[in-house]
Amino acid sequence: MDNKNTGTVKFFNADKGFGFIKHDNENKETFVHSSGLIDQIKEGDHVEFNLQNGKKGMNAVDVKLI
Repeated sequence: MDNKNTGTVKFFNADKGFGFIKHDNENKETFVHSSGLIDQIKEGDHVEFNLQNGKKGMNAVDVKLI
């Protein structure tokens, strides 16, 4: 999958291992779990990611800082 998305980390709880990324070009957010991270992220980071179907909808995977 080479359909990269970009966005900003709106919320990320490192202790619980999840958060949300707000897309740059759309008014939507995507769930991110620590298992989908390439780089460590924190709130406010600008990231690139892929989308993958998860148990409760789309998840951000292969998340890395840009």
